[in-house]
Amino acid sequence: MNGRSSVITGVGVVAPGGTGRKEFWELLTSGRTATRRISFFDPDQFRSQVAAECDFDPLAAGLTRQEAGRSDRFTQFALVSASEAVADSGLELDSLDHDRLAVAMGSAVGATTRLEDEYKLVSDSGREWLVDPRYATRFLYEALVPSSMAAEVAVRFGAHGPAAVISTGCTSGIDAIGYGHQLIEDGDADVVIAGATDAPISPITMACFDAIRATTARNDDPEHASRPFDATRDGFVMGEGSAVLVLEEAGHAARRGAHVYAEIAGYANRCNAFHMTGLRPDGIEMAAAIEEAMRQARCNPEDVSYVNAHGSGTKQNDVHETAAFKRSLGDHAYRVPVSSIKSMVGHSLGAIGSIEVAACALAIEDGVVPPTANYEEPDPLCDLDYVPKTARAESLDVVLSVGSGFGGFQSAILLARPGWSS
Repeated sequence: MNGRSSVITGVGVVAPGGTGRKEFWELLTSGRTATRRISFFDPDQFRSQVAAECDFDPLAAGLTRQEAGRSDRFTQFALVSASEAVADSGLELDSLDHDRLAVAMGSAVGATTRLEDEYKLVSDSGREWLVDPRYATRFLYEALVPSSMAAEVAVRFGAHGPAAVISTGCTSGIDAIGYGHQLIEDGDADVVIAGATDAPISPITMACFDAIRATTARNDDPEHASRPFDATRDGFVMGEGSAVLVLEEAGHAARRGAHVYAEIAGYANRCNAFHMTGLRPDGIEMAAAIEEAMRQARCNPEDVSYVNAHGSGTKQNDVHETAAFKRSLGDHAYRVPVSSIKSMVGHSLGAIGSIEVAACALAIEDGVVPPTANYEEPDPLCDLDYVPKTARAESLDVVLSVGSGFGGFQSAILLARPGWSS
């Protein structure tokens, strides 16, 4: 270690329930849900017909017509949330060494929306086996190659340092922020625009998750369909959105007097190498990631003030990570508050990890633990304090956020109150 550490100095969010971090945080702390019947297309043919959609207008959000025209919805989300984060950080871009400015963005499914729409155009809605390329957009390449999203963000802010898209399924958001943190620790960048984005609410995505029955069938009550840790849970609610953070080398931030939300104290990931979609109930790999993040942060289980759970609301996930918390935190797992914001904003696949880290930074800032909405009936296999329905005032020193993704990916990141480690 060379003594370099990273801090969060800017937060930007596009999420169901409102564009912007203030609207996002107000939704979470009020315990309101942003889940509803799908409005983007007719969902009648699907088993799961509910989602957490963003009410988003790219032009009203500040994009130019050219940016909106060439970009898929997931890239539009990224540009808007990154712009809010950079503005929030107070960085003067003209004074930066742009060779020391990096981009680390995550996404699970990339330009799903545009690719599906374009296929419908060139195939006449699937009726033609030989597609007609004349009907395709000239920007189809940007949709096909996920790296174009990171390039768009880099171009907007003149980032000449490393730029990458991290795609590790539903842990992409945590992993992109963790990668940005490591770029700073390793001395490869002083400032990193880091986060994740996904816009997966499309017929093909809904069909894929229908096939494995991972999404909820509680279509008659969309507002209460996402029920993490509740005994009556029956799958997750699809979501969309983006969160981007400005990560900054701590000394760099201090020299310019930047406001600091939190320090990134530790980050680790593991893979269970077990099953593409299945999870072992013992949670051993997630526990290993948590333990390594705590080792890096030089903290004990008792130091963790709040756990932002993956909390997808599937039967296997909630049991899996409850076991992981007990394995890694010991008896403290029964005392620390645990909650899932997916109960309010759904599961936006690769984006949700960054949205949850943004929520953790705001939780430290305000001293508030967001609740698990819709928690009604305890599950004997999930027996921790899941902060049901109502936000809770708590002084937070160290916050743990975890993610679990198809393919066996398990990630953990620790945020600490500024000055906690000193």
